[in-house]
Amino acid sequence: MQVLQVQLEIRPDPAEVGRARRWARSRLAGSGIEADEPLAETLILLVSELVTNAVVHTGCPAVLRLSLPDVVTESATVRLEVADTSCKAPVPRCADGDETGGRGLALVDGLADRWGWSAEGTGKRIWCEIDRDSEPREAAAAFGGGVTAYEGFEFEGFAYEAV
Repeated sequence: MQVLQVQLEIRPDPAEVGRARRWARSRLAGSGIEADEPLAETLILLVSELVTNAVVHTGCPAVLRLSLPDVVTESATVRLEVADTSCKAPVPRCADGDETGGRGLALVDGLADRWGWSAEGTGKRIWCEIDRDSEPREAAAAFGGGVTAYEGFEFEGFAYEAV
């Protein structure tokens, strides 16, 4: 099976988040992943979270990449990456229950089958993967409380944000 990789350049403007979601939806539809399928819905949420982190918290341009299988099977894996030019690593952030932000990477941790980040040139790349055959994940604990894993450690009530 071959993988198609598509990418979109993102300006450091919060309005780009909506454009990134629309672009990702159109690419998923073109790959045979139906818009109402749990995989598509989860990927669009992850696009929104990672692109928001890149444009709001770094103030730098970014590149959104989707790696899509050329033939969508039950065992297909989709990879999402957001690369930006900020050298600042993702840092855990504690978000109180009333705060409206600070839960992006906790959602990624709760929804993706795998995720991580790496330094890339003068910036970084944050990535996540979702397997089509995975059961839908329960994100409630990762979203507002409970225990969330972060690089092998668990932090009660923490949320994570890329900076």
